[in-house]
Amino acid sequence: MNKRLLNKGFSAVMALLVLFSTVSFTIEKHFCGDVLVDVSMFVEAEKCAMEPLEILKKKTCCKDEIAIVEGQDELKVSAFEDLDFEQQQVITVFTYSYVHLFESSPKQTILHKDYSPPNLVSDIQVLDQVFII
Repeated sequence: MNKRLLNKGFSAVMALLVLFSTVSFTIEKHFCGDVLVDVSMFVEAEKCAMEPLEILKKKTCCKDEIAIVEGQDELKVSAFEDLDFEQQQVITVFTYSYVHLFESSPKQTILHKDYSPPNLVSDIQVLDQVFII
């Protein structure tokens, strides 16, 4: 039970690791002067109330910063032949020893599995008055 639970936990962690290493997203920040007005991750950051007035003046004190966090574009899957000879030996020996670590036990035959006990007419312990104290 614990081994299966541990295996499922590791699988979930590895799946999340692959997912988060390949996801890309942007963080957009809007500053009005030196004051941070809005931070947004997936949509455009909201502009402050000064933005329409600055278009008329042609002078701006607002600025936008965009930080792009890029994930991996492609995951490399290497073949067994791409490894060095020493690495191939280590993997082969580890796999061989791991597979032969778990040997199956011989099938046990139970001779009395289809035996049904006889019907009891009376309780023998009560008739003989033998009680375990």
